[in-house]
Amino acid sequence: MRANTWAGRNKVEVRDVPDPKILNGRDAIVRITSTAICGSDLHLVDGYVPTMQDGDVMGHEFMGEVIEVGPDVPADRLRPGDRVVVPFPIACGACAACAAELYSCCENSNPNAGIAEKMFGHPLAGIFGYSHLTGGYAGGQAQYARVPFADVGPLKIDSDLTDEQVLFLSDILPTGYMGAEMCDIRPSDVVAVWGAGPVGQFAMDSARVLGAATVIAIDREPYRLRMAEQAGYKTINFDDADVRSRLLELTGGRGPDKCIDAVGMEATHGSAHIGAYDRIKQAVRSETERPHALRQAILSCRSGGVVSVIGVYGGLLDKFPAGAWMNRSLTLRTGQCHVQRYMKPLLDRIERGELDPTRIITHTLPLDQAERGFEIFKNKQDNCEKVVLKPVKRHRHFSKNDNGSSAGEVGI
Repeated sequence: MRANTWAGRNKVEVRDVPDPKILNGRDAIVRITSTAICGSDLHLVDGYVPTMQDGDVMGHEFMGEVIEVGPDVPADRLRPGDRVVVPFPIACGACAACAAELYSCCENSNPNAGIAEKMFGHPLAGIFGYSHLTGGYAGGQAQYARVPFADVGPLKIDSDLTDEQVLFLSDILPTGYMGAEMCDIRPSDVVAVWGAGPVGQFAMDSARVLGAATVIAIDREPYRLRMAEQAGYKTINFDDADVRSRLLELTGGRGPDKCIDAVGMEATHGSAHIGAYDRIKQAVRSETERPHALRQAILSCRSGGVVSVIGVYGGLLDKFPAGAWMNRSLTLRTGQCHVQRYMKPLLDRIERGELDPTRIITHTLPLDQAERGFEIFKNKQDNCEKVVLKPVKRHRHFSKNDNGSSAGEVGI
């Protein structure tokens, strides 16, 4: 099959790779109809997430048609022919974390848990296409994918909604929503969102549907800020204004009630010398993050407010404003998204017309043009906000058992 693979720092390559196979009784094989490039994929390409290997299949936002299920997947849960969206965290559904709906903290899905434990203190869940630190699972920027614990993860789509309407239930829509939910939004709240990329846009939409009085987008890219303005949000271009000062002006001197960092480890700063400080430290690996957005959010948030962090961080950062965080009674909440918790409620919101995920899609390309997709997305060319990739359909034929599972591949 064709798949987009990691080919070294700053390089991806579409290659022929072996087709996935059922390895466990709870596996399924999905023929992918739509997949996407995520901002966190850029952290892999830029070399800031360790343990990537040449040939690793990338991608964790994908959906498609089930073509094969293992013998331990109940037929009433998933069958060949079902149309599904696959969440990016791989979760067993049975451990203490899954029982608490903390699916991205699953204790059983990461076969490389020891590596993650050394880096983070405790293991992480497995994640599709996101380094051997999170299990080394092949990702979804491919024609097919193996989905472990298929009786727990995939969400069946029974309606006639398009792929583009539901694809982002795999990651970025639940991530943006969780970022807003962690803010405990009240009707009078002013919510500031750092980053007007795809996750930031969905965090803004989620803050709106959860009742925020005012939502403010912070970014430097004119096309991203225009997209936020068109959705009804106020904007700040950090190249043109001091963010904290402008936020104080917009909030009567108090600061935003709730702040969301939707940027993460590769933030940029409007001041050249401040930006250069962290960029150099990150380049020589004196720190792994450029935490400008996080610092700004903490220093800008009103006393007693909430800072919600959904931008990806991978290791260690410098000059964290712990004094402001502690002395001003700020609440800091964060986490990789527990996607399975949010998929069905957000699908319901899409069906009711409360959310329109398609508004962020600017580019749709064939999977074989993934390299071009990464180039324009990373370099913010052609007003690129979000790239959806479409694999070419290739039929595989299976003989079916009575329970709907496949007896194995008999021809291609």
